Amino acid sequence: MITRAVCAAARLLCANGARHGKDLRKAVFAYNHSTAYVDHVLRTAAQYAATDPGGYPAPNPAAATAVAYAYARQLWGGDGPAEGGFDCSGLTQAAYAAARIRLPRVAQDQYDAGPHVPAGIPLLPGNLLFFGTSPHHITHVGIYTGGGNMINAPRPHTRVRQEPARLTSPNYRGATRPSTGAVR
Repeated sequence: MITRAVCAAARLLCANGARHGKDLRKAVFAYNHSTAYVDHVLRTAAQYAATDPGGYPAPNPAAATAVAYAYARQLWGGDGPAEGGFDCSGLTQAAYAAARIRLPRVAQDQYDAGPHVPAGIPLLPGNLLFFGTSPHHITHVGIYTGGGNMINAPRPHTRVRQEPARLTSPNYRGATRPSTGAVR
């Protein structure tokens, strides 16, 4: 019975504009004409989406929104939605833009923008993880989701996916914790 209700709700949301994550706000509003209700549902959905199977919640609403956005974009890599997907820094930029936090476009500039998570401080879902040959040559970025995993857009024409974060890799250069204080 519950499965049927979930499927019916999903069909209704899609019919009202939420297909492929396009206009979820409009679709929920079509179900219940209350902006307070819509805000509550979307906030709750972001919190659930930002909790990985290991039960690691995102540290704040902006990080939860960014992680939820990235999870929803697990599709082919490319240079943005026009190509059907994102490269690594395009995904992180778009994910944080969904949370109203502006990040620079390329991985090196995102790394430089900080704020950096000091060594020894536990990572939190929503942190950006950076890889490269040195702190001055960052070549890749992913979004930490908790439990040692990250959302990764490895390269164009490869599926965006959640995978181990490789924090012990010799190319791992550190993490940043984007926040409203990090807007540039």
